Amino acid sequence: MKRLLCALLLALCSAPALADTLIDNINGLSFDRDGKVTRFSAMIVGEDGKVVRTLDRFERPPQVEFRENGEGRTVVPGFIDAHAHVMGLGLGQLVLDLSGTRSLQEAQDRLAAYAAAHPDRPWLIGRGWNQELWGLGRFPTAAELDAVVSDRPVWLERIDGHAGWANSAALAAAGVTAATADPAGGRIERLPGGRQPAGVFVDAAAELVGSKVPPPRAADRDLALFEAQDLLLRNGVTAVADMGTSIEDWMTFRRAGDADRLRLRIIAYAASVPEMLLIGGQGPTPWLYDDRLRLTGIKLYLDGALGSRGALLKAPYADDPRNRGLALTNGTQLRNLMSRAAMDGYQVAIHAIGDAANDEALLAIEELSADYTGDRRWRIEHAQVVDPADIARFGRHGIVASMQPVHQPSDRLMAEARLGPARLAGAYAWRALRDAGASLAFGSDAPVEAPDVLAGIAAAISRTDAAGQPEGGWLPEQRVSREQALAAYTAGAAYAGFAEGRFGRLAPGERADFVVLDGDPLQANAQELRRIRVLETWIAGVKVYDAGGPPPAADAPGR
Repeated sequence: MKRLLCALLLALCSAPALADTLIDNINGLSFDRDGKVTRFSAMIVGEDGKVVRTLDRFERPPQVEFRENGEGRTVVPGFIDAHAHVMGLGLGQLVLDLSGTRSLQEAQDRLAAYAAAHPDRPWLIGRGWNQELWGLGRFPTAAELDAVVSDRPVWLERIDGHAGWANSAALAAAGVTAATADPAGGRIERLPGGRQPAGVFVDAAAELVGSKVPPPRAADRDLALFEAQDLLLRNGVTAVADMGTSIEDWMTFRRAGDADRLRLRIIAYAASVPEMLLIGGQGPTPWLYDDRLRLTGIKLYLDGALGSRGALLKAPYADDPRNRGLALTNGTQLRNLMSRAAMDGYQVAIHAIGDAANDEALLAIEELSADYTGDRRWRIEHAQVVDPADIARFGRHGIVASMQPVHQPSDRLMAEARLGPARLAGAYAWRALRDAGASLAFGSDAPVEAPDVLAGIAAAISRTDAAGQPEGGWLPEQRVSREQALAAYTAGAAYAGFAEGRFGRLAPGERADFVVLDGDPLQANAQELRRIRVLETWIAGVKVYDAGGPPPAADAPGR
């Protein structure tokens, strides 16, 4: 009798909860940080939204209350975008979009149509232009905007967010004249032969005009967050590291969380020390809304971007010999800011694109690691151009190389022009940094690039663009494997934000965040990867996107 009672109690303790869900008949894939693959054919999700267990095809699944038939489709962990700008992505959906324009005339035509459609807006705001695609060989000018709109200010942000383009009305509204000096860490482009502002403002100089633009209202921000979440979920992105979270951004995230509209998981990095302290106080915040929001660290800027020649280089630009880029923060300031964050346990993420900026970031990490010991996971964001002599240094002190594979095909021709062939060996060097011991985390830098993870994986494994160019890949020795690329968009990206064990893998105890695909990314070449579709996106065991069904229940604010 005693033995029977023990057996009965054991059976009851091991029985699944009544609300457990079995998701079976799937090609399940999960990855650890090194790219090791775990395969399974079924998964049990508990009522708490966590994975209870995974099963291989030889295991008999238990009886559960709910069952989802995966119909043989591929299931992978929800993608984690390790570097994006959530509110920038959302607000970009609400303004003039110039991304993809192939000529100045096309950009002017889009502006003309936008101005006609919005006759009552006091400022016309937009983003996404890229003069490298226009074949101008120069930046555009205020006069070229005046030819389209001259009766009200126009302010258009460059694709990389590191420059802005203004018309004459915007210059007047900002009080910018020939007497206006370049601010520290910024550059005002001037007309040839004088000091008259040409209309483009690089890095810190952009604030001269950008600070005069009317800020978005709270209602605009709420709608922008809805749009950003919708776009990310359609691409299978279930979590994102938000790089440069402002107080206004944080409050937008909190409003969404309080109203049960925060579907995405956001690992936030404050835009400044004051904002970090206002949001988090004496350390990172606890996880909020069932692991959907946390302030983890701070984003610091060392330099600008290659496209606007603001990336800080050790030698002058090949296509601008008088220019080495812009130092947005000097070495002393960087160390002070890093120390202020590290003493309270905040993670530090350093924007460094040029080889001189990466060298400075590495020096600062090497010096401060002696004082701030333990698991710091210092992050270097972008690490686009690294002196080959500095690559081995990424393997020390637990450095995370947070990189964006989609930048490489977009930037290839521009990078060749900016750097010249002799300095390309350490450009977008994913394989070399990984082999040196850096922890790879991949992202998109959205809205600079589309948050298309499968396109990012395609670039990572091939070093080619959507047209398959250049044949054989650009610096093909820097390719990574499919498994390594998927790991960098899942477990590696979770680790980069101190979220491992919570989400990033499909393993017992972790959140059941996953994506259903119509193809197997481990069996696809680069061109096939770009054609794989996200069919469904699930967060905490709840379907939040269905390509073939109605939109999720969480509707846009105000609707």
